[in-house]
Amino acid sequence: MKVAVFGQFFYPDSGKYVQQLLSVLKNESIQVYIESQYYHLLLDKHILNEANNYKTFTALDKSFDLFFSLGGDGTILSAVDFVKQLEIPIVGINTGRLGFLASIHKEEIQPAIDEILSQNYSITKRSLLEVQTNASNFPEKCFALNEMAISRRNTTAMITVETWLNKEYLNAYWSDGIILSTPTGSTGYSLSCGGPIITPESNSLVLTPIAPHNLNARPLVFPDQHSTRFKVSTREKDFLVSVDSKVFTVPANTEVWVSKADFSIHLVSLKSDSFLQTLRKKLLWGEDSRNFKSQN
Repeated sequence: MKVAVFGQFFYPDSGKYVQQLLSVLKNESIQVYIESQYYHLLLDKHILNEANNYKTFTALDKSFDLFFSLGGDGTILSAVDFVKQLEIPIVGINTGRLGFLASIHKEEIQPAIDEILSQNYSITKRSLLEVQTNASNFPEKCFALNEMAISRRNTTAMITVETWLNKEYLNAYWSDGIILSTPTGSTGYSLSCGGPIITPESNSLVLTPIAPHNLNARPLVFPDQHSTRFKVSTREKDFLVSVDSKVFTVPANTEVWVSKADFSIHLVSLKSDSFLQTLRKKLLWGEDSRNFKSQN
């Protein structure tokens, strides 16, 4: 078996968990490749040394069996840029804080790896957005696992986001911006702006305005085969387009087109985990403050 290991940040107490993961993989005689920048970060933090002799990668191919992401959900979002259409299953190990995608807790590495190596897991397929614009500083194609967001920049003035759904005019949102979210991203930025939670297997997208001035504007759920188009008017010379963790400054009147990507991301889920269980655990559903004693 050949696996990739990737991380972006180094949390103060995460070193021992990185070492534990690498040790478990080594004991199973698994070929381990560490993403090049992350490898040098681990060297700088003295988690690894040159004597460990790990191989590194800057890009992936289909020869990899699994992709281990160490961090939080943001790390998995960055992992998408490596995996893309390769369909390599991503194993999210949460060494950060709140995590809906990185569902394996750092304290559960050993039993989780045992389950994975025993093929006792399932794959959930997550849809993505493909985002394009007519701005010269924007990539030809950009993909989002969570959401695409349009927002104002360096101003307190609202922006106007004209919106088309399947080439039919929908509305002009006078607001701080707008979010187009996948089911995966419905528990993120969209949720904090009042959007609904959508289960991962739903073939839907949700359009959520950010602090709209027209107060009757509400989140809209629609089929994910529908395409969307946005045109932004602003008093400033530019505005922001964010595609997951990637942020671009584009000129006013730039048009943004979004459609469902023609590939999906595969996430590893342990048999003991479920989306509904994650909601209860992460959002404290069913918890009642009256059941907790005062600390005073």
